[in-house]
Amino acid sequence: MPEALAFQEKQRELAAHIRDPERNPPPAGIEDRRLAVYRELFFNNLDALLRRTFPVLRAVLGDGGWRALVREFMIRHRAHTPWFLEVPRELVGFLAARAEDPALPFLAELAHYEWAELALSVSPASDDLAAIDPDGDLLSGVPVKSVLAWSLSYRFPVHRISNDFRPTQAPPQPTCLVIHRNPDDETAFLELNPATAALLERIADNPGGASGRELLLALAADLGYADPAALVGHGRSALAELRARGILLGTRRTG
Repeated sequence: MPEALAFQEKQRELAAHIRDPERNPPPAGIEDRRLAVYRELFFNNLDALLRRTFPVLRAVLGDGGWRALVREFMIRHRAHTPWFLEVPRELVGFLAARAEDPALPFLAELAHYEWAELALSVSPASDDLAAIDPDGDLLSGVPVKSVLAWSLSYRFPVHRISNDFRPTQAPPQPTCLVIHRNPDDETAFLELNPATAALLERIADNPGGASGRELLLALAADLGYADPAALVGHGRSALAELRARGILLGTRRTG
């Protein structure tokens, strides 16, 4: 075998051993004491990177379960990015593709919920404030949602999951959340009722420039709401709260 190919084969053997030392013997001729340094270094670095993003997931799994997940991720997953900050998203995708654990069916959603905070905190997106009237009337004007406010929907109430609350059955209604980042780069989550979540989605997808009132009346029609005027009244309060939290920035400037 040519020297270059032999070296590449050694590299593949070493990488396979580091990922899964129980099933892959190390390359011949390397002292195990030295190999142990690499085994621990790679695992511990990945473990430290992921545990910072998924503290609740780690707590729910316990130390043994968490280490087993990290090892499984090392063995089975092939990353598509060299960026450290993208590795947590790879774990989210890995859990979403993995068979659901009947005892912990919320794991993939919990991971996504925890990852979203990191993703939003490093997002380079920014709002075009010059095109927005922060004091505009949210009913007569066209409400504008911040690009730093993300709507999320889950089968499980992921924001409540802890060691003391591990649901095995999803509730009848989905959990609707919005995560947002304020001008001080602090992130926060807000739980929404289904109607407010649907309204926020309509605001985000409003190419025709419908007013807040028009969006609420269309929502009332879709929901079969018996008293559309009452829904508009409730919607006024919801819009005001969303603006107070920075989820809505105001209304689209005209002229």
